[in-house]
Amino acid sequence: MTNHEYIQVDQEESIGIIRLNRPKVLNALNRKMVTEIVQTMREMDRNDAVRVIVLYGNGKSFAAGADITEMAQDDSIHLELLNQFAEWDDLSHIKKPIIGAVHGFALGGGFELALVCDLLFASEEAKFGFPEINLAVMPGAGGTQRLTKLMGKTKALEWLWSGEMMTAETAEAWGIINRRYPQEILVEETLKYARNLANKPALSVRFIKEAVYKAVDYSLYEGMQYERKNFSLLFSSDDQKEGMKAFVEKRKPNFKGR
Repeated sequence: MTNHEYIQVDQEESIGIIRLNRPKVLNALNRKMVTEIVQTMREMDRNDAVRVIVLYGNGKSFAAGADITEMAQDDSIHLELLNQFAEWDDLSHIKKPIIGAVHGFALGGGFELALVCDLLFASEEAKFGFPEINLAVMPGAGGTQRLTKLMGKTKALEWLWSGEMMTAETAEAWGIINRRYPQEILVEETLKYARNLANKPALSVRFIKEAVYKAVDYSLYEGMQYERKNFSLLFSSDDQKEGMKAFVEKRKPNFKGR
């Protein structure tokens, strides 16, 4: 694995693991750290030995926000030329499942990074929020968009305008996270789910992810056309033949990911 300054990267069987690693500042996201995350996810997405990506933070938090000291003196022209959110856009193009495990704080940019994940598991004590309004700014890496798609307009505005933190219980109730666990077993349970998902046929996993995300943005008719295309394409895969043959023969399938 490549050496990184702000993240730790591992692979356990077919699970690619990214750990945010600035624990002294609660994993605040600076630009170099985001670059390392994005580049590593791209590499894992191209690596046939990786089936699922798991993301979590070292230390006491997932990520307590963006590195404010890095941005405090920015101006509009510098930000425009920097085009820093282009890398965040690349995270939307990752084909493989991304599962996040959140403990401590996921605030601001940290919450935006969590919302990039396809599934989110959290500790009972986790806190989520967008405090940007208290700094006279706003989310810029997709926070207003992803939160609105999950919660709806009125609730998203309530949280974005208040700048307050929501509990893991509230986040679960609004469909932001999938499951809550005691912190001591959070990573263990996340990896357990990831291993189970990694044993599913990889093309089916990928095409289901694509179709679900199309459902968020497309009309019902357009989404159903996309779903049917992916359904038909899977009948060209070796795994489809193996899966149905194994069902008929009443045995466990041996999926190869192709």
